[in-house]
Amino acid sequence: LKMSWFWFYLPLHLLVMACLCHAIKAPTTSSRQSFKTDLFNFYHSLLLADGKETTVHLLKDIPKRYYFVLEEGRGLAPFTITVTPCDVPIEWSLLVHKASASFLGKAARGDHDTQEISKSQKAPSMVSTVFNFKGNSVETYMGLSPHSALYILEFLSTERDTHITVYLTTDTTSGHLFPELPSDPRLDVIGIGHTTVTLTWKHSPSVLQHKENTQYCLLVNEKHNYKSLCAAETAIRSSGMKLPPTLALSLSPYLLEPQQVMILSNSELSIISKASSGEVRQICMGTKNTYTVPNLSPSTQYYFDVFVVNLLTNASAAYTGTFARTLEEPEPKVMELKDGKVIQVVLDGKKQNFYNLQYQARHKKIQFTFQLCRGQVQVHITKNGKTVALENITGLKYFSLKGKFLDTYLVQLRSTEESNSSVKVQVSPSFHKPSFPLLPDSLKIKSFSKLRTCNSVTIAWLGTQEESKYCVYKKKIEEDQVWTELRSADRCSGPESRHKSEKVLCKYFYDVNLQRAVTTETIKGLDSGTLYLFDVYLFGSSGIPVRYHSKVVKTRKKC
Repeated sequence: LKMSWFWFYLPLHLLVMACLCHAIKAPTTSSRQSFKTDLFNFYHSLLLADGKETTVHLLKDIPKRYYFVLEEGRGLAPFTITVTPCDVPIEWSLLVHKASASFLGKAARGDHDTQEISKSQKAPSMVSTVFNFKGNSVETYMGLSPHSALYILEFLSTERDTHITVYLTTDTTSGHLFPELPSDPRLDVIGIGHTTVTLTWKHSPSVLQHKENTQYCLLVNEKHNYKSLCAAETAIRSSGMKLPPTLALSLSPYLLEPQQVMILSNSELSIISKASSGEVRQICMGTKNTYTVPNLSPSTQYYFDVFVVNLLTNASAAYTGTFARTLEEPEPKVMELKDGKVIQVVLDGKKQNFYNLQYQARHKKIQFTFQLCRGQVQVHITKNGKTVALENITGLKYFSLKGKFLDTYLVQLRSTEESNSSVKVQVSPSFHKPSFPLLPDSLKIKSFSKLRTCNSVTIAWLGTQEESKYCVYKKKIEEDQVWTELRSADRCSGPESRHKSEKVLCKYFYDVNLQRAVTTETIKGLDSGTLYLFDVYLFGSSGIPVRYHSKVVKTRKKC
């Protein structure tokens, strides 16, 4: 059993000549019209390749035809045709042209003679429909040809211009171009969260037999399911995005377009394609048949499609898609703020959730105070639903606001980095004596390089017009500890968290003239060539400490 390319040239014309002779002798008008139709179809058909996937472009309302020939061989001649619509529904039909079995077989081989042609001229040619289908799903026809025959495939798109893929094979003994689906090709949703959906599906026989050449790829979107990978890619392109040819080939980063983001982690490839119509996420996870889709939006319906992909041929088969709606985001917990009370809030940087504080004003003028302890924090304050402040804070920050009695203020706090952050918060009437000390213009500690010796360093810091207490602490550190110490320092913690041996001194000072509100201190008794971390704590009248920015200084090695 094989395809005969020679049939395209001499044998087909012989067959047409035979049909023509028969048509001349035909006594009825209907016979002549049938002949003309058959002849037109033959001349406007293309040869369909065997064992190869063919892409067919269709124009709206214009049929397109392909033909192939099966020769007479031993017993029945099996063949398979798979048609994959890549966009809109199409109509397609398989027709067979039956003629003299011996003539078709020998004509295909070129060993015919004049007597046989004469016999074939007397045998009426007949075209009959074997199979027809209308829709946008992948459809496979499996047939058996008991004799030599010429088959015609006719395709028609009535909605718009589109393209499809067609795969014909007469070799049913070798491996399949398309991966096989299990007997139950449905996706099962086994878990739904606020931002995750967990899916599972039965293994493809192709994955079990050829693990190294097959993988699963998942498509996630908010519009609808796709019946083929070809259809999904066409829809994504039409929405303004450009995709690599298939998910299987997307393993090459250079195939990505600017609208795409590729994430590779834990042997999983994710490609996120963005367009005005939404986001399409593609994940290839190897041969795992259970997967939890992360980073979804709460209370949103998503559609999930799984494709098993042959990495050698790039052909794919689609499981039956499913959909699921993520859970609604729970109402955020709101903590009530009380006048004058200081609270410390720890924010989870990984979850990026808002921490909510609420305050009902008992005075027209109020003041919010925020002291950043660690990390980076964004503060968003609304009054009766309207934004009155939105800012990333550093150090100590005051917001003085004016409103009406019983106005409701909502404070939302969020860490702006992945590590945890923390902040102290206080709200009080504007005339209330602040719990936090009056701060200088800068909380930096300065060291004097020229005054460094082998066993001492001199540091300086700014003070205020208000008499306050300042305590100095030191700590030996190694070179590789500098970044960690500076990064992890809790600027809200007081000296109570330090070891007693680290305390250097405490002193009081102030100056009415801010230009002169500067103090210096020389710390002696240090080791030569050693790194030291110096901290200064400022205490106000309320006793709440504010920590200056830590300073790392190294003593001279030789003096």
